[in-house]
Amino acid sequence: MNPEFLEKISADIAKLVLTVKLELPKYGSWPSTVHQFDNKSINVLKTALAARRPVLLRGEPGTGKSQLAHAAAVALGRLFVYEVVNAHTEGQDLLWKFDAVSRLAEAQTIKDGDDKKTLLDTKRFISPGVLWWALDWDAAYDVYDNSQYQLSLPEKPPGWQQGDGSVILIDEIDKANAELPNSLLEILGNNAIDIPWLKTTIGGKDSVPPLVIITTNEERELPAAFVRRCLVLNLDLPKDEQELTDLLIKRGQLHFGDQCAIEVRKKAAKQLIKDRATAKEKGVMPPGQAEYLDLLRAVSVLAKTEKEQSDMLDQINEFALRKYPVMHDK
Repeated sequence: MNPEFLEKISADIAKLVLTVKLELPKYGSWPSTVHQFDNKSINVLKTALAARRPVLLRGEPGTGKSQLAHAAAVALGRLFVYEVVNAHTEGQDLLWKFDAVSRLAEAQTIKDGDDKKTLLDTKRFISPGVLWWALDWDAAYDVYDNSQYQLSLPEKPPGWQQGDGSVILIDEIDKANAELPNSLLEILGNNAIDIPWLKTTIGGKDSVPPLVIITTNEERELPAAFVRRCLVLNLDLPKDEQELTDLLIKRGQLHFGDQCAIEVRKKAAKQLIKDRATAKEKGVMPPGQAEYLDLLRAVSVLAKTEKEQSDMLDQINEFALRKYPVMHDK
């Protein structure tokens, strides 16, 4: 491996080792928050940087999978780009998106004497995808700036340069069909993309490989070949009640501090555990850490003293925690 890459990886790993609690600034539609790294998260990120493999994060919704990617980017001072996958997402969408409808409409309005070649130039209807932005921000921006199809413009960290690297989040990949994860294998392996409209290749052996983090909620089984190429971290909540209680209380302290009384945090944790057990019995998705934090956020705003917060918790906990249908006797 290039000595400069080894030096870059060593520096990035050193940053991760020194990071525990991290303030995450607002990013696009993502609100500012706080992230707490644990040993497993740091170790899998270190391994991914050294092995140049993507990280696959498994776990139920609300366990902080997506936030881990943002936190890694902030901790490493890297560009952060992300794509939330849906049932219609294709592998090409991660490279670029093409507005065929607008190009067809433009073609139908061309008049005699118009410069048809310029008006229908493919580059005017292209929007770079997350992989393009990550591998060559400048080339992506040139296309973005000259296109009438501008979907998203990633925010660069202060002073960031391409050599600082990037973090790519591919969120909820299990919503796509099997072709999407399989299409990533060659791209991630080569660290390069051919851009036919520019007659060039971006990335390659001389560019810093992005740190790729992929999340799944297990709605659909992923191809075995794809999973084998990933490092896998399971972010499931602890099954032991005391471990889960301690974890939730600490997370509540991290996010809300003294704004939410510790006894209220304990009470909310016990209620969450009770509702998780009931939801599992009913065969529905149990509430998790996200619902717990939503509940604490609400009581912190709606009440101030411990007694007021405890009373308020009794009044509102069912809205945040009981997501399953409740049958009433006739």
